[in-house]
Amino acid sequence: MEQLFLLVFLALGGGAVAGTVKVVNQGNEALVERLGSYNKKLEPGLNFVIPFLDKIVYQETIREKVLDIPPQKCITRDNVGIEVDAVFYWRIVDMEKAWYKVENLQSAMVNMVLTQIRSEMGQLELDQTFTARSQINELLLRDLDIATDPWGVKVTRVELRDIIPSQAVRESMELQMSAERRRRAAILNSEGEREAAVNTARGKAEAQILDAEARQKATILQAEAQQKTIVLQAQAERQQQVLKAQATAEAMQIITNTLKSEANAQQALQFLLAQNYLEMGTKIGSSDSSKVMFMDPRSIPATLEGMRSIVTDATNGNSNPLFSGEISTGNNRPG
Repeated sequence: MEQLFLLVFLALGGGAVAGTVKVVNQGNEALVERLGSYNKKLEPGLNFVIPFLDKIVYQETIREKVLDIPPQKCITRDNVGIEVDAVFYWRIVDMEKAWYKVENLQSAMVNMVLTQIRSEMGQLELDQTFTARSQINELLLRDLDIATDPWGVKVTRVELRDIIPSQAVRESMELQMSAERRRRAAILNSEGEREAAVNTARGKAEAQILDAEARQKATILQAEAQQKTIVLQAQAERQQQVLKAQATAEAMQIITNTLKSEANAQQALQFLLAQNYLEMGTKIGSSDSSKVMFMDPRSIPATLEGMRSIVTDATNGNSNPLFSGEISTGNNRPG
């Protein structure tokens, strides 16, 4: 009997000790009620409760969790039907509020997210829903974080995964994109043709400018060359005239000295003058620009006689009329 009583006592005592000790894993927390009212929160590790008085009513993780939102039909501001699904990340920061402020936390979170998605999509047009996805995520995160704060929940991130328009809308969008691509191709083609025309015109203008500059330089060089040629020709003619004058002067000096030194030189000079006079008439008559010259044959002896008198005066010491500027005519006769 004593042994049986001891075994019953040990069993009851061991059960009471086991009911007093509670172990909470890392990352979790638990709420304890005593006689139906909230008493305390159990932290991770070893905790003690009073058997039959204390009761663990809620135990949940405080780590971040992911909640997948199913596709939801929405209407945009321009009355286009779309389906939107999302995923958001959240965690419990106040275990007491999460249990006592809302009856079903996860269901409340899903309905809150769906409501906020419909609200945000209804304020945007269809095109904005594709281009402003990051802004929509930020707005949803801000609104959900404020709305779930009384529940002891912290929303850390919200991401829209898919925005799917209806089949008719997708077909219209494809037609619109095709038309837009054709329009852009036409614009690019026209811009290319315009740039090509501009480049061609610019090239022609530059070519004309270069050609005009080349012609101008060529004209200037040609004028300078002609000017130099004229100057050189004038210098050559002047030098030739100077040389002829010097030769004529030297020849007249030689003739004068010869007439003074030799007596028979007068007849030779008269013959040469008469011959030159006749050759001059022949050249005048045979030239292209010749003119008719009337000369009395009877005046030829008188002309020759006048030339002879010039030579005679030169031999007698008179000044040479060729150097003094006097002019003798063919009608003069020796007096």
